[in-house]
Amino acid sequence: MKRLILALALTAGLCFAQEHGEEKKETHEAAAEEEGGLEIWKWVNFLILAGGLGYLIGKNAGPFFASRSASIRKDLEASLRQRQEAEARAAEVDRRLATLDREIAALRSEGEDEFKRAAARITKQIEEDVAKVRAHAAQEIDTAGKAAHAELKRYSAELAVDLAEQKVRARMTPAAQQGLVENFISDLK
Repeated sequence: MKRLILALALTAGLCFAQEHGEEKKETHEAAAEEEGGLEIWKWVNFLILAGGLGYLIGKNAGPFFASRSASIRKDLEASLRQRQEAEARAAEVDRRLATLDREIAALRSEGEDEFKRAAARITKQIEEDVAKVRAHAAQEIDTAGKAAHAELKRYSAELAVDLAEQKVRARMTPAAQQGLVENFISDLK
């Protein structure tokens, strides 16, 4: 392509320079005589220029246009492939958007179910803890009742012994004491 532009510039420059040079030389009379000879050179110059341009165009234009066509074809195929990929992505997005409401509803339902299960689990745990506390309290009450009952028995026994001691001391006289000691000694023999 660069060669083609260079060749066009050179030939145009030569043609322009030749025309300017001829204008200065020619006079009115000489122009008429030489016009027939110049006409031939103009055609020869034109044919050389046209032939050079044709050769350059024939040599460079075919590969240039072939590579350009291949590049355009490649770009078209790439753009077609990108378009198909974009359409596939758009279809996937549309499909996901269509199911988004169902997914949101499913997530909400799942969340509510999980909340209900957690609430039931917590309620069950609380009930178990309350039952344990009640059982522990009942056991402590029972233990405290038994301890109080044992303490009451002990206290009753002490009171009974104290009362019995008081009655025995009230009835005990030195003669009764002497009789008890003698009975005890005789029982030992």
